[in-house]
Amino acid sequence: MKAVVFDIGNVLVRWEPHRAFTPDLGSHDAAEAFMARTGFMARNLRADAGESFADLATEISDPDDRALFARYVGRYRDTVPEAIEGSWALMERLRDRGLQIHAITNWSAETWPHGVAVHPRLETAFGVTVISGHERVLKPDPRIFALLCERTGLDAADCLFIDDSPKNVAGARAFGMQAEHFTTAGALEAALSARGLL
Repeated sequence: MKAVVFDIGNVLVRWEPHRAFTPDLGSHDAAEAFMARTGFMARNLRADAGESFADLATEISDPDDRALFARYVGRYRDTVPEAIEGSWALMERLRDRGLQIHAITNWSAETWPHGVAVHPRLETAFGVTVISGHERVLKPDPRIFALLCERTGLDAADCLFIDDSPKNVAGARAFGMQAEHFTTAGALEAALSARGLL
Protein backbone atom coordinates (compact mmCIF):
# COMPACT_ATOMS: atom_id res chain seq x y z
CA MET A 1 0.00 0.00 0.00
CA LYS A 2 1.49 3.29 -1.13
CA ALA A 3 -1.38 5.76 -0.87
CA VAL A 4 -4.63 6.49 0.91
CA VAL A 5 -7.24 8.31 -1.16
CA PHE A 6 -9.92 10.21 0.75
CA ASP A 7 -13.37 11.34 -0.19
CA ILE A 8 -13.99 14.75 1.42
CA GLY A 9 -17.69 15.43 2.01
CA ASN A 10 -18.89 13.71 5.19
CA VAL A 11 -15.47 12.06 5.60
CA LEU A 12 -13.27 15.10 6.27
CA VAL A 13 -15.84 17.92 6.16
CA ARG A 14 -19.49 17.72 7.19
CA TRP A 15 -21.93 18.68 4.43
CA GLU A 16 -25.37 19.81 5.56
CA PRO A 17 -27.12 21.38 2.54
CA HIS A 18 -30.33 22.18 4.39
CA ARG A 19 -28.42 24.96 6.18
CA ALA A 20 -28.55 27.02 2.96
CA PHE A 21 -32.33 27.10 3.07
CA THR A 22 -33.34 27.20 6.74
CA PRO A 23 -32.86 30.99 7.05
CA ASP A 24 -35.71 31.49 4.54
CA LEU A 25 -37.85 28.51 5.48
CA GLY A 26 -37.52 28.64 9.25
CA SER A 27 -36.81 25.02 10.15
CA HIS A 28 -34.81 21.95 9.24
CA ASP A 29 -38.02 20.10 8.32
CA ALA A 30 -39.14 22.86 5.97
CA ALA A 31 -35.73 22.89 4.32
CA GLU A 32 -35.85 19.12 3.88
CA ALA A 33 -39.31 19.42 2.30
CA PHE A 34 -38.01 22.07 -0.10
CA MET A 35 -35.08 19.86 -1.04
CA ALA A 36 -37.41 16.93 -1.67
CA ARG A 37 -39.85 18.84 -3.90
CA THR A 38 -37.09 20.49 -5.95
CA GLY A 39 -35.11 17.27 -6.39
CA PHE A 40 -32.17 19.01 -4.76
CA MET A 41 -29.94 15.97 -4.29
CA ALA A 42 -30.26 14.84 -7.91
CA ARG A 43 -29.68 18.38 -9.19
CA ASN A 44 -26.71 18.79 -6.86
CA LEU A 45 -25.19 15.62 -8.29
CA ARG A 46 -25.57 17.11 -11.77
CA ALA A 47 -23.71 20.18 -10.52
CA ASP A 48 -21.01 17.86 -9.18
CA ALA A 49 -20.77 16.55 -12.76
CA GLY A 50 -20.20 20.04 -14.15
CA GLU A 51 -23.60 21.70 -14.66
CA SER A 52 -24.21 25.17 -13.19
CA PHE A 53 -26.64 25.81 -10.37
CA ALA A 54 -28.06 28.78 -12.32
CA ASP A 55 -28.98 26.49 -15.21
CA LEU A 56 -30.38 23.87 -12.87
CA ALA A 57 -32.55 26.49 -11.15
CA THR A 58 -34.29 27.35 -14.43
CA GLU A 59 -35.81 23.85 -14.48
CA ILE A 60 -37.79 24.51 -11.28
CA SER A 61 -41.29 25.71 -12.12
CA ASP A 62 -42.29 27.40 -8.86
CA PRO A 63 -40.75 30.90 -8.85
CA ASP A 64 -40.14 31.04 -5.09
CA ASP A 65 -38.50 27.63 -5.06
CA ARG A 66 -36.48 28.55 -8.13
CA ALA A 67 -35.21 31.74 -6.50
CA LEU A 68 -34.28 29.95 -3.29
CA PHE A 69 -32.46 27.17 -5.14
CA ALA A 70 -30.52 29.79 -7.11
CA ARG A 71 -29.19 31.26 -3.84
CA TYR A 72 -27.48 27.99 -2.89
CA VAL A 73 -23.99 28.79 -4.19
CA GLY A 74 -23.94 32.14 -2.39
CA ARG A 75 -24.80 30.39 0.87
CA TYR A 76 -22.59 27.37 0.36
CA ARG A 77 -20.24 28.26 3.20
CA ASP A 78 -23.09 27.67 5.66
CA THR A 79 -23.42 24.06 4.45
CA VAL A 80 -19.89 22.97 5.41
CA PRO A 81 -19.79 24.18 9.02
CA GLU A 82 -17.16 21.91 10.50
CA ALA A 83 -14.27 19.62 9.82
CA ILE A 84 -14.41 16.01 11.05
CA GLU A 85 -11.27 16.40 13.12
CA GLY A 86 -10.92 12.70 13.95
CA SER A 87 -10.54 11.93 10.26
CA TRP A 88 -7.97 14.69 9.77
CA ALA A 89 -5.96 13.29 12.67
CA LEU A 90 -5.99 9.82 11.08
CA MET A 91 -4.90 11.31 7.78
CA GLU A 92 -1.88 12.94 9.42
CA ARG A 93 -0.96 9.69 11.15
CA LEU A 94 -1.05 7.93 7.78
CA ARG A 95 1.11 10.64 6.25
CA ASP A 96 3.58 10.25 9.12
CA ARG A 97 3.79 6.54 8.27
CA GLY A 98 5.06 7.49 4.82
CA LEU A 99 1.83 6.99 2.86
CA GLN A 100 0.85 9.36 0.07
CA ILE A 101 -2.42 11.21 0.73
CA HIS A 102 -4.72 12.07 -2.18
CA ALA A 103 -8.42 12.88 -2.66
CA ILE A 104 -11.26 12.16 -5.08
CA THR A 105 -14.41 14.15 -4.43
CA ASN A 106 -17.80 14.60 -6.05
CA TRP A 107 -17.91 18.40 -5.64
CA SER A 108 -19.19 21.19 -7.84
CA ALA A 109 -16.59 23.43 -9.47
CA GLU A 110 -18.74 26.40 -8.41
CA THR A 111 -18.88 25.51 -4.73
CA TRP A 112 -15.35 24.12 -4.31
CA PRO A 113 -13.77 27.59 -3.79
CA HIS A 114 -16.32 28.33 -1.06
CA GLY A 115 -15.49 25.06 0.66
CA VAL A 116 -11.78 25.88 0.53
CA ALA A 117 -12.49 29.34 1.96
CA VAL A 118 -14.07 27.74 5.03
CA HIS A 119 -11.54 24.89 5.25
CA PRO A 120 -8.20 26.14 3.81
CA ARG A 121 -6.53 22.81 4.62
CA LEU A 122 -8.37 21.32 1.64
CA GLU A 123 -6.03 23.21 -0.68
CA THR A 124 -2.83 21.83 0.82
CA ALA A 125 -3.69 18.47 2.42
CA PHE A 126 -3.47 16.27 -0.69
CA GLY A 127 -0.79 15.44 -3.19
CA VAL A 128 -3.42 15.17 -5.95
CA THR A 129 -7.06 16.23 -5.67
CA VAL A 130 -9.51 15.05 -8.35
CA ILE A 131 -12.67 17.20 -8.27
CA SER A 132 -15.60 15.84 -10.24
CA GLY A 133 -16.95 19.26 -11.21
CA HIS A 134 -13.65 20.16 -12.85
CA GLU A 135 -13.40 16.83 -14.65
CA ARG A 136 -17.13 16.49 -15.48
CA VAL A 137 -17.12 12.88 -14.31
CA LEU A 138 -18.57 11.47 -11.09
CA LYS A 139 -17.64 8.68 -8.73
CA PRO A 140 -18.15 5.76 -9.12
CA ASP A 141 -17.34 6.08 -12.85
CA PRO A 142 -14.02 4.24 -13.34
CA ARG A 143 -12.69 7.20 -15.30
CA ILE A 144 -12.37 9.30 -12.15
CA PHE A 145 -10.29 6.62 -10.41
CA ALA A 146 -8.19 6.32 -13.56
CA LEU A 147 -7.50 10.07 -13.47
CA LEU A 148 -6.14 9.75 -9.94
CA CYS A 149 -3.84 6.91 -10.96
CA GLU A 150 -2.70 8.74 -14.08
CA ARG A 151 -1.84 11.91 -12.15
CA THR A 152 -0.08 10.15 -9.28
CA GLY A 153 1.66 7.41 -11.26
CA LEU A 154 0.11 4.83 -8.93
CA ASP A 155 -1.48 1.53 -9.82
CA ALA A 156 -4.99 0.94 -8.51
CA ALA A 157 -3.68 -1.82 -6.26
CA ASP A 158 -1.34 0.71 -4.60
CA CYS A 159 -4.32 2.66 -3.22
CA LEU A 160 -6.75 2.40 -0.33
CA PHE A 161 -9.88 4.47 -1.02
CA ILE A 162 -12.13 5.80 1.77
CA ASP A 163 -15.67 7.06 1.10
CA ASP A 164 -18.97 7.38 2.97
CA SER A 165 -20.94 6.12 -0.06
CA PRO A 166 -21.18 2.33 -0.41
CA LYS A 167 -21.71 2.80 -4.16
CA ASN A 168 -18.43 4.70 -4.48
CA VAL A 169 -16.61 2.13 -2.35
CA ALA A 170 -17.89 -0.62 -4.64
CA GLY A 171 -16.78 1.40 -7.68
CA ALA A 172 -13.27 1.79 -6.31
CA ARG A 173 -13.05 -1.93 -5.61
CA ALA A 174 -14.27 -2.75 -9.11
CA PHE A 175 -11.50 -0.51 -10.45
CA GLY A 176 -8.93 -2.49 -8.48
CA MET A 177 -8.39 -0.36 -5.41
CA GLN A 178 -8.81 -1.57 -1.88
CA ALA A 179 -11.50 0.43 -0.11
CA GLU A 180 -13.12 1.15 3.23
CA HIS A 181 -16.65 2.43 3.82
CA PHE A 182 -16.45 5.43 6.16
CA THR A 183 -18.97 5.67 8.99
CA THR A 184 -17.05 7.27 11.87
CA ALA A 185 -13.47 8.23 12.55
CA GLY A 186 -13.33 5.61 15.29
CA ALA A 187 -14.46 2.83 12.97
CA LEU A 188 -11.98 4.00 10.32
CA GLU A 189 -9.15 3.96 12.86
CA ALA A 190 -10.00 0.35 13.72
CA ALA A 191 -10.09 -0.63 10.04
CA LEU A 192 -6.78 1.06 9.28
CA SER A 193 -5.19 -0.58 12.32
CA ALA A 194 -6.47 -3.96 11.20
CA ARG A 195 -4.76 -3.38 7.85
CA GLY A 196 -1.50 -2.56 9.64
CA LEU A 197 -1.48 1.00 8.36
CA LEU A 198 -1.48 2.68 11.78
